Amino acid sequence: MLAFLPSWPLSCILKRPEQELTGSWGHGPRSTLVRAKTMAPPPPPLAASTPLLHGEFGSYPARGPRFALTLTSQALHIQRLRPKPEARPRGGLVPLAEVSGCCTLRSRSPSDSAAYFCIYTYPRGRRGSRRRTTRTFRTDGAATYEENRAEAQRWATALTCLLRGLPLPGDGEITPDLLPRPPRLLLLVNPFGGRGLAWQWCKNYVLPMISEAGLSFNLIQTERQNHARELVQGLSLSEWDGIVTVSGDGLLHEVLNGLLDRPDWEEAVKMPVGVLPCGSGNALAGAVNQHGGFEPALGLDLLLNCSLLLCRGGGHPLDLLSVTLASGSRCFSFLSVAWGFVSDVDIQSERFRALGSARFTLGTVLGLATLHTYRGRLSYLPATVEPASPTPAHSLPRAKSELTLTPDPAPPMAHSPLHRSVSDLPLPLPQPALASPGSPEPLPILSLNGGGSELAGDWGGAGDAPLSPDPLLSSPPGSPKAGLHSPVAEGAPVIPPSSGLPPPTPDARVAASTCGLPDHLLPPLGTPLPPDWVTLEGDFVLMLAVSPSHLGADLVAAPHARFDDGLVHLCWVRSGISRAALLRLFLAMERGSQFSLGCPQLGYAAARAFRLEPLTPRGVLTVDGEQVEYGPLQAQMHPGLGTLLTGPPGCPGREP
Repeated sequence: MLAFLPSWPLSCILKRPEQELTGSWGHGPRSTLVRAKTMAPPPPPLAASTPLLHGEFGSYPARGPRFALTLTSQALHIQRLRPKPEARPRGGLVPLAEVSGCCTLRSRSPSDSAAYFCIYTYPRGRRGSRRRTTRTFRTDGAATYEENRAEAQRWATALTCLLRGLPLPGDGEITPDLLPRPPRLLLLVNPFGGRGLAWQWCKNYVLPMISEAGLSFNLIQTERQNHARELVQGLSLSEWDGIVTVSGDGLLHEVLNGLLDRPDWEEAVKMPVGVLPCGSGNALAGAVNQHGGFEPALGLDLLLNCSLLLCRGGGHPLDLLSVTLASGSRCFSFLSVAWGFVSDVDIQSERFRALGSARFTLGTVLGLATLHTYRGRLSYLPATVEPASPTPAHSLPRAKSELTLTPDPAPPMAHSPLHRSVSDLPLPLPQPALASPGSPEPLPILSLNGGGSELAGDWGGAGDAPLSPDPLLSSPPGSPKAGLHSPVAEGAPVIPPSSGLPPPTPDARVAASTCGLPDHLLPPLGTPLPPDWVTLEGDFVLMLAVSPSHLGADLVAAPHARFDDGLVHLCWVRSGISRAALLRLFLAMERGSQFSLGCPQLGYAAARAFRLEPLTPRGVLTVDGEQVEYGPLQAQMHPGLGTLLTGPPGCPGREP
């Protein structure tokens, strides 16, 4: 059964990235952007410590302390002024990397002339986990509510622009008119993946954070395998500004292949896609987390990190690998092609899916106990440029033959089980509003963006005047009116004609990709290869071709890889390796340091295309974790073919 939600108000718009990296959600339509550029050139970049706004605020409730706030391009600085100034304020620095959004509020008491400015943050606690907090400040420096409201809106607009990567006017006035129209996101949630936690996590964490950020979305649960592929094949893409999967890596594989199956695939594949990890492996989310500057994370922490990055917007070109199978059918991969030990563990552990992340631990133990070798032939077209390395002093040599390389390791992290896939259900939103578990106690009557009661701040008080949202900021021009969210009724939903969604279709086997994109580097499968290709033949324990850096949330297979480096990173392990040495390789992969172990059986090459010919009659091949037909295959990398929602470039900075 489909679950469908009406849109929630959003504070900014997505400009679809083409083949260039974009910094935010917030660029409007091309005509709007050109008009803005004509009116005023963008101001020069500001230093991280340059004050943009400074002012004195009260707190909510009114009898609380008073604060001095200073907003810079990287953080909000909070210093208590009364009753006693703090020489070294605790919790006085709020990095924008931890902020999901903000809003302005007003009192429902006619005698209160103050306006209120509320921010939503997700700082790390002492144990490293994120915890939702809110801070509400009272704007009361003027005699009238209109003046105080203008000041609160000035702060909220400036903060929203910084979060979205929108330029602030050099000398102009900061008003809500700077915020462009809201985009619409389509959220696809898979209720059958992993241990079935995705819906709970989506309801308790993702939807509240997206609401705080002002993002507009519709949510659909998938019902079966390839359902997401069918949905995106029939979407009216002009109705949407991005498609986000709340699951593991498999759902995004369906979405990308569905876009490339469309007759208008050349335009469809430019649709920005994102991933919010609720699975068992979450490899792409691990790479997004690293790209965003966060420390390695797993489980709920990884989900919150990726949700923060999604709230800030920003797209990045995404390389896609065109894989041609023995039958001639073709699919597209954003993650990996695996043969041998990795694919064996991936598929054989499916029967342990009820164990959640522990399935891979158990699968690895069983795989080591029954370690197999496979005879095969690997051929590849070496990269013409050296792959980027984390530090220029340690760049990788160009792959011309079988090499054992030692790229820089990834940041260290504690050993922990992997996560790989999870999903949703219908959306019965609790009344009066959503709230994340573990959040501070809510104030009695504080509303956000027209919703029900919401968490208000760190100070409670039932005797204070109730607050309501300021409609001028919470509902930008052109956005739908906000209202209370009502539960979704049981039964099949009726999809409005304007929703941009295709009608539900019966279950059917998905045909091979019909995308007309040519693989110009690949001769027909089974024909001789050009002389500039390198060929290796022998007995292998595993062969792995990866596009991004991560093979799992905590498995860094190619530490130097980037989303748009135009390379497929080939890793293989030849026969003769001991079980203990293979285990050491996978433990080192959690830090991305496997190449520094000096294992003679481990090889690496950066390539633009490859061909794999298994010479063993039995085996398992996987593409993005999904089993495909066994036999020869070949693949070519298509640089920057897709667009991935990663968050603004270089933001947030690496956490201390």
